[in-house]
Amino acid sequence: MTRRLLIALAGALAFLVAALPVRAQGISDTEAAEFQRTITSQLNAFTADDGAAAYGFAAPNIQRLFPTPEAFMSMVQKGYAPVYRRQSYSFGRIGNEMGGQPTQHVTIVDANGKAWTALYAMERQPDGSWKISGCSLVEAPAADA
Repeated sequence: MTRRLLIALAGALAFLVAALPVRAQGISDTEAAEFQRTITSQLNAFTADDGAAAYGFAAPNIQRLFPTPEAFMSMVQKGYAPVYRRQSYSFGRIGNEMGGQPTQHVTIVDANGKAWTALYAMERQPDGSWKISGCSLVEAPAADA
């Protein structure tokens, strides 16, 4: 009987987790759209090799770490090749995995066809706009055949 109860509880918990909203609490549709515009604009700047434009979407903490557009682009080219040169991307849910900041999930397919998950931490600026304050890139698990 205890095992059945545990199975029932596990099922109920799985249902509740699946029913949770796909957007972090407190993020409006307008803000979600701004996250996507900002990330898309930076990705387009990478494609165009426009370091100054790409750098402009980075939050001040990133700009302090990489004080010039050239240093920023070098870091992206070396450490974020799937983001720098990709075949495609699509937006997923918004969570708060990165230090409690709103985190936009993006699925990226790199130039070789490998899937990645990029977690973009977004930071509100004093003027009310949102900038990218970090990106964590992990290889997406292989799909079952």
